[in-house]
Amino acid sequence: MTTESMISGRAKLAGVMGWPVSHSLSPRLHGFWLQAHKIDGAYLPLAVAPENLEAALRALPLMGFRGVNLTLPHKELALGIVDDIDKSAKRIGAVNTIVVNDEGALIGSNTDGFGFIENIRRAQPNWKADTGPVVILGAGGATRAICVALQEAGAEDITLMNRTREKAEKLSDEFDLNVRDWQDRGAQLGGAALLINTTSLGTVGQTGLDLSLDALPPDALVCDIVYTPLETELLRAAEKRGNPTVDGLGMLLHQAPPGFAAWFGVEPEVTEELRRFVLAATLV
Repeated sequence: MTTESMISGRAKLAGVMGWPVSHSLSPRLHGFWLQAHKIDGAYLPLAVAPENLEAALRALPLMGFRGVNLTLPHKELALGIVDDIDKSAKRIGAVNTIVVNDEGALIGSNTDGFGFIENIRRAQPNWKADTGPVVILGAGGATRAICVALQEAGAEDITLMNRTREKAEKLSDEFDLNVRDWQDRGAQLGGAALLINTTSLGTVGQTGLDLSLDALPPDALVCDIVYTPLETELLRAAEKRGNPTVDGLGMLLHQAPPGFAAWFGVEPEVTEELRRFVLAATLV
């Protein structure tokens, strides 16, 4: 994959808004597809402070942008700005993808949950959401999207554990979930069919998760949405005891195709070549 661009005065434009945005892998991801499909277009990193978000979003149709992705801290703020949102984004309470329609209206959606489910299905084709109880560590924005996606896929028994119990209880009230104390997280893994870490614990520069897997059934699937490092301590520990695992990079990759298709008119594929290309940026 070269770094040459194919941009003319008729280029289709999209991007990602965040504050900061320099860490985002989305320009690399979408840039790969733009070059692979020889599309006259660009996907740009757009550093936008929260107080400027509405002005920046309203400027998109004026500047000819077809839409943007949103990353922290804009996903929830955008709910009150966009002109319309889809059912999933409304239920999740956050927007990660915006499409500018032919009338210049901003249409918000959330593909994070879709990306999570698709990542598991690609890695573990026989997995089913209703196999058994789900245990989720964390209660942030990604957790909201994952809970909605799991419930829509058929999961009925989801337990949350978060370092701040109040945040977990808030999600429980919204989505009818179980809540258990963080300090009891190891003991709560008995009977789980799926364990998911949505916290930042285990990320490069953060402390470890510090979780005993002794009570976890040997056939339970273990997922970590952290992808720096790609193989976290949690995934290494799970693999060592024989549990199937799914890393976090695929969630990033699989949430992207719906937006790309809407902005650039091509249905892109998540391939091993794409995965290697995006992963290379995390190893620098």
